[in-house]
Amino acid sequence: MQRWRGFEAVPGGWGRSVVTIGVFDGVHRGHQAIIGHAVKRARDLGLQCVVVTFDPHPAEVVRPGSHPAVLTEPVRKAELMEQLGVDALCVVPFTPAFSQLSPDAFVHDVLVEALHAAVVVVGDNFRFGHKAAGDVELLERLGVSFGFTVEDAPLVTEDGLVFSSTYIRSCVDAGDVRAAAAALGRPHRLAGVVVRGDQRGREIGFPTANLMVHRYAAVPADGVYAAWLIRGGEHAARLPASVSIGTNPTFSGRERRVEAYVLDFDGDLYGERVSLDFVAHLREQRTYDGIEPLVAQINIDVQETRALLR
Repeated sequence: MQRWRGFEAVPGGWGRSVVTIGVFDGVHRGHQAIIGHAVKRARDLGLQCVVVTFDPHPAEVVRPGSHPAVLTEPVRKAELMEQLGVDALCVVPFTPAFSQLSPDAFVHDVLVEALHAAVVVVGDNFRFGHKAAGDVELLERLGVSFGFTVEDAPLVTEDGLVFSSTYIRSCVDAGDVRAAAAALGRPHRLAGVVVRGDQRGREIGFPTANLMVHRYAAVPADGVYAAWLIRGGEHAARLPASVSIGTNPTFSGRERRVEAYVLDFDGDLYGERVSLDFVAHLREQRTYDGIEPLVAQINIDVQETRALLR
């Protein structure tokens, strides 16, 4: 898959293409349907499929301070799109100047001049241009003028529930990682670099990998979870882990942390970039009257994790 930073980076000889546009945070089941539709149309027509997305999230530029929690990091998002069969990913820097583009200018500059769109695939609720003034109906009218067709992919629902990034963020924020996984089509993943913590886990027999995550990362609610820790690149290893998220109330902690105790593992993870795929919420965070009841509870957490991930 080709990757371009900005539509100005599209190669000069780029031919006609099938294009889909969106933030696509999460690349969830709804996004997969839209992207999959675009990929299929591209294959049917013998064209390339291009995804246009934005960085940073448009909300942060339009309303500074409103950046939503990020479900999928850019590198992971690109990997997922490549797995769906996308031929090229165009990441447009969403600057204040770009946010001022009128719907007509957006279509002309990006879809027509840069990408030579033959077909544009969007979701039912697609909006574009300055102040989100453009909708699917306007896009269709502009398509008639510029020589491309528009196909809207219906929203993906299940039992009346529409799968959306906002819904999935609410699930993660509530600690309902099973519901998040159902909407994503895979476990919610949190990535970070392993850094040194207080070493308290090691002192009580449960050394943990303390993850430093991105400031906007979608971190599940405080609690204890069963998860897979992913380490390595192309041939990644999946290791079962019991993950604690919170402030370590038994030790009067104040800083919120993500700590993973990797079962049956005696290696060194410091400095490594790892990921956690959350499988299930085990319990809330609690304050214990001393080390012994805490250790007893951690043993129970480990047993439940082992049983869930077996």
